[in-house]
Amino acid sequence: MRLARVFRVSVVTALLVLSVAGCTQHGTSLARRPAPDSLDAIAYGPVRPAPLPPRGLFTSGFASSAAGPRSAYAATPLPGPVMHDPSYLLDSGDRLRVLVYGQEGLTNTYAIDASGAVTMPLIGAVPARGRTPAGLAAEIAARLRAGFIRDPSVAVEIESYRPFFILGEVAAPGQYPYVPNLSVESAVAIAGGFSPRAKRDEVMLTRSDARGILRIPVPLGTPVRPGDTLLVGERWF
Repeated sequence: MRLARVFRVSVVTALLVLSVAGCTQHGTSLARRPAPDSLDAIAYGPVRPAPLPPRGLFTSGFASSAAGPRSAYAATPLPGPVMHDPSYLLDSGDRLRVLVYGQEGLTNTYAIDASGAVTMPLIGAVPARGRTPAGLAAEIAARLRAGFIRDPSVAVEIESYRPFFILGEVAAPGQYPYVPNLSVESAVAIAGGFSPRAKRDEVMLTRSDARGILRIPVPLGTPVRPGDTLLVGERWF
């Protein structure tokens, strides 16, 4: 009996030791086990922070603060005066930018009036019709030199051209602003296109120049000049 009791006590002690050891090991493994992932992490993978863009590069169209608050569009040049042919002859309706260097009171925008002149302070009306921009600048400088400014420096730029006119068989006949590189076909398009009865192979062009008034039928690819008048005729069939 004593031997059986000793054996039973030994077995119970051994079981208790094994149980405590197992619980200790299990507790250690639980303590070391990482927290379970969230549902989003399980479905889409671990979330990683987005990489920062390289310093100085942005996709918003503006320069970085390292380069100052200046916009990337700030370097875009502003449109300047309309480019013109140096041999272009001025007439009523042209708007000019007259620059008299060092004289802010004289530098301004002037329109050529119906008489063909520009009126400026000090020198009054200066004939401009039939002159080139350089020729008008020379005339203005000569008048300023005669008792007003010792050695004036003058430049004349075309700010906007006089309009052209289109009449006859178009959707919207009338007066339209001139734009460079304008053709007869483009002018017809600006006026809304041909009417159903329009003659479409040629247009009557009327133009005034130093030789007088020219009136001639022209094809659709003919260049249009400021002040031209286009007449779209009616076809007979």
